[in-house]
Amino acid sequence: MNAIFTVIFLVSAAALAITAPQNFLPSLLKGGEKALTMAVTLFCIYAVWMGLARLAEKSGLSKAAAKALKPACGKIFKTHNESALESIAMNLSCNLLGIGGAATPYAVKAIGELEKDENTFAQKLLFIINATSVQVVPTTVIALRTGAGSANAADIFLPSLLATAFSTLFAAAIYMAGYKKWRF
Repeated sequence: MNAIFTVIFLVSAAALAITAPQNFLPSLLKGGEKALTMAVTLFCIYAVWMGLARLAEKSGLSKAAAKALKPACGKIFKTHNESALESIAMNLSCNLLGIGGAATPYAVKAIGELEKDENTFAQKLLFIINATSVQVVPTTVIALRTGAGSANAADIFLPSLLATAFSTLFAAAIYMAGYKKWRF
């Protein structure tokens, strides 16, 4: 994939250097500036949410969320592993808040716990749910849109909720139906 992006960059850079050489360097610098701004914005978003997630973990809130979600998660993921259920609950919470980057460490931890139980069904289902990630509040997208100067940054709320809910339900239903029939 990197080779493809490198070729695209080189062809674009050559075309710009030939057709408008006076715009070549300013375009590169402006693109780098935008990339840095976006990276810092994302870093700040993740730092805040990971800090809140750590506080939730330290205060016992994550255990309470896992306890509240345990019956549903236990049935959906077919596991009774307390540590896996806690990590799954935190992962789902982060995804629901639209901070998928903060959800990743919890998914990795949950997959590790599920591997101990050799629960491949739950591992694959968690992967599917993470790939489609239902977002009740797409905070990362809203923050990026705000940083880019969008007048109505939150107008992505309803389309994002509908699209992610549909994709998650559809993908999970297909997997569960296929699992029962073919035992992936």
